Parts: sequence; C-alpha cells; structure tokens
Amino acid sequence: MGQLSRRSLIASGIASGCGIVLHSLAGHASPASPNLLDAISADSTGSGASSEKPNILFICSDQHAAWAVGASGHPIVKTPNMDRLAAAGTNFRNAYCSSPVCAPSRAGLMTGMFPSDVKSYCNSTPFDGHSPTWGNRLQDAGYDCWATGKMDLCRSHDLGFQEFETTHEHWTKPDITSLFRSPLCWRAQERGFVNGSFNAGEHPDAGRARNGVAFLRKQNGGGQKPWCAWVGFTAPHPVFKAKPQYEEIYPPAKMALAQWPDGYLERRHPVFQMLASYKDIQLPIAAERQRNARAAYFGMITEMDKLVGELLDALEESGELRKTIIVYTSDHGEMMGEHGLWLKNNLLDSASRVPLLIAGPGIPAGKVIDAPASHVDLIATLIESAKGNSDGLRGNSLWPLLEGRASAQPSFAYSESHSEGNATGSFMIRQDKWKYIYFTGGDPLLFDMSAPFGEYNNLAFNKEFAPIVEELHARLVSLVDPDAITYEAFRRQSQVLRAFVQKQSKEQFYHSLVGRLGSVQSSVLAERCYSQ
Repeated sequence: MGQLSRRSLIASGIASGCGIVLHSLAGHASPASPNLLDAISADSTGSGASSEKPNILFICSDQHAAWAVGASGHPIVKTPNMDRLAAAGTNFRNAYCSSPVCAPSRAGLMTGMFPSDVKSYCNSTPFDGHSPTWGNRLQDAGYDCWATGKMDLCRSHDLGFQEFETTHEHWTKPDITSLFRSPLCWRAQERGFVNGSFNAGEHPDAGRARNGVAFLRKQNGGGQKPWCAWVGFTAPHPVFKAKPQYEEIYPPAKMALAQWPDGYLERRHPVFQMLASYKDIQLPIAAERQRNARAAYFGMITEMDKLVGELLDALEESGELRKTIIVYTSDHGEMMGEHGLWLKNNLLDSASRVPLLIAGPGIPAGKVIDAPASHVDLIATLIESAKGNSDGLRGNSLWPLLEGRASAQPSFAYSESHSEGNATGSFMIRQDKWKYIYFTGGDPLLFDMSAPFGEYNNLAFNKEFAPIVEELHARLVSLVDPDAITYEAFRRQSQVLRAFVQKQSKEQFYHSLVGRLGSVQSSVLAERCYSQ
C-alpha cells in the first residue's frame, strides 16, 4: 500500500481498531472464470494504444469513494470483481472527478471538459447538450454507442448513444435547493441519511446490469463497427440500505469511526463549517447511526461489485473481451464522516477522489499509478484510443502514464465545486503530493497528501511552502478564471431560480421546497421570492 492510501485509511479511522474477522464472501461475488485475467490481459503488454479501434465497456457508479476498494488497500471492503479488474489492468489511485456532485460531475465526465466550460454548476444546472459528448465523438469515429442506467445529462439533445432505460434525474427533477447558496440555507433531511439498514430487496442496479449483460451477449464479433456500452449504476448512493446477508459480513457494531486530530473541528475551514450547517450535521451524530451507515455503505458496494462481475463474465462469454477497454469509475465519492462531514459537495479527497480501473488492449496488467489523474484525462484517453476528434477536450491522455514515460502527462488534476451547501466557489489542483484548494473570497488550503492526517493540516500560511502555493495557484489560473466562474455560477443559479418562480405559483413553489428545506425556510423563501 502506498503512502497516500495508508494516510487515507488512517485518517478515516477505518484501519485503526477494526478488530474484525470477516466472513467469506462465497456466494456473494460473481465467480471469476479461471482464465478471465489471462483473457483480459492477453494483449495488455503496455505497448500503447492498439492500432485497431477497441470496443469500450464503461461502468459508472454513484458516490463510490476511491478508498473503498479492496485493490486499493481497504482492509474491510470486499470487491473481488473490481480487484480482478485491477489485477488485469491498471489502478489509478489518485483519480479525481470534475465536481463532487452528480450533474456537474457527469457533465464533465461525458464531455471531457470542465463543468464550468459547459455551464453545469450544480444539480439544478445539468448539462444542456450544447457541447459534444464522447458518445458523439465516438459515433463520428465509427462507433455504435449504447447506454443503460443513470446518465444524468439531458433529453433535449442527441448524446451519441442509443439509450435503453436511461435516467436523467436532474434534467427532469432539478435539485432546487442548490439555488439557495447566498445566503446559505440548511437542508432538513440530510442528517437523516447518516444511518444504515440491512433490509433491502433487489437494488434497481440489478436490472441495469441485466440490460448490460443482454447487450454484451449479443456482441459476438460479427458487427461491422466497434461498439461502446455505458452502464450507469446508482449504488452506493444513499439511502444506505443493504441486503440482509451483508450485515454478517459488515457487523455495524465493529465498524470503526472516522478520526481526526484533537481540536480539528474548531479550526475547520469556514466553507466546510457552513457546509456542515447546511447538511444539519454540525452537532454530533450518534455513533450507532454512523456505524450503521458505514456498514450498509460497504454492503452496497459489495453487492454492486457482484453486478460488475456479471458484466465482466458476459463480456468474456461474448468473445469480445480481448479487444475491449473496460473502465470502472464513479461520479464522485462519499465523506463517510471524515472531517465531520457526510455525503459530498466538497473538494476533500473522500468526496472528490474516485476509483478508476482500466483494463484492455495495450493496458498494463497489475499496474498501480499514484500520479494524479482526472475524468477529463480518462475521456482524452478513450478518444485517442478510438482515433476520434479530441478538439476542445480539457484532459491529457493517460497513455504516456500507462507506458511509463518519464515526462508523462497529466501531472495534475483539477476539480471545482459550486453545488448546494457551498457558500462560495471552490477550486482544486492536485499535483504530485500537494493538494491546493482555492476559495473565492476565502483563505486557501494546502495539504501534503503524503503526510499522516495530511488533509487536516493546512500549510498554506507556512512561509516554507509559499513557493508551492504560488506554483499551484499559477497552475489554477492558467486553466480557469476562478473568481469569474464563481460569480457566473451564482448568476446562472439566480436565473434558474427566477425561471422556477415564473413557472409556478407561490404555493407550488413552497411545496417544491418543503420536503428538503422544512416549513420555516420554505415559507420565508417563498415569501421573499414572490414579493420581489
């Protein structure tokens, strides 16, 4: 386990004091055929992108934190199918999403551009279809593209995929609470998510996996074109509710809780203090509820891993395995109590860092890469592999890193946050072991991610590290104008709010808020919005 993985596990309190003997997962994981790893890695010599256009199987989950994967060193979470994918390919352990909330993250993931480039800032401003997706780019490069499950983009434009039972939740039902960031309100039901149970039936992802399996089994090498399949899962997004059998594997009473240095919460950055207030988690949450949430979250991940295995097995059965690039990632992570925070909406690692496993032709087997990377780099890689048009993409291909070139790019990762609970715009640069977060109007953060509890120790005002701050800030402003983006995000959210007010009666507006903001805030906000 590398320094960063060890630090992350220690900081989250997962590795310390576990004292747990886990039961076998026999019967819970999809059985790997004996030759699967050989089959995936047969052509994975690290020799670079194939001369032929590969098929692409892209599996995307929702809210899976990067640290919660067995192959990345987690001592508890069981992910045998993700682990076999990592063994057959490459594990990018420091991969970041473009924005730590669903709609803008997926806007970045699907376009290979920053969310602010395509004007997607929060779950009330989803991608509007006015920029090409990588589905459009692959289609232009001669691919047949198909999708099922969660996409969370839009239905107003051709996204380049033949869609089968896809969902675009925030296009049809925007998260209106993200429009109230100035002044910041609080979200009444967020605290309730910090809990977990083991009484779930079949997760909707099982149907999405069946759709993917059916598609893959039809691909028998007889097609004229290369294909791309997107399978979008919604686990392990809350509510944290796992099947009964996982309670034995992850006993809640034996789940360790997140830890941090003494006095940390009192000196936590003001933006994170306000985020905690927004989520109604500023006051301590009962340890039993936290343990329940952790245990059920892990159970959901293991159940989802089984579905990943079903897709891998179907791909092998199709005979297309050796000529297919397989990607597993998630749209963003989950705080799971670290820093006294839960859920997402911030640029700390548990929310912004995501799993990224890639296997297929030319991709080295069993390789671990700790250099920073991001979703936009992933898209640049896939477009290069498909011989597609990369004009306008923000990322750098990962092929140089995969091939081990000394001057490999990317050397940094970028992410931004403008969603609900964020009192101002936040921007991140991760470069080498350094992580820099800039807040419009607020003090910056600088972390040494190789140090124990590194993300709890702000070095930004230590004179010794002033050159690092200057270098990373220069990197940031060479990419974007952060303050301009912050104010544009607020303007766009104000426009969307005005449109909601114009389309609804005051009573309808109140009812669209009350379920999430409670009666007091909803009454005041409705009166304010309709008295102007």
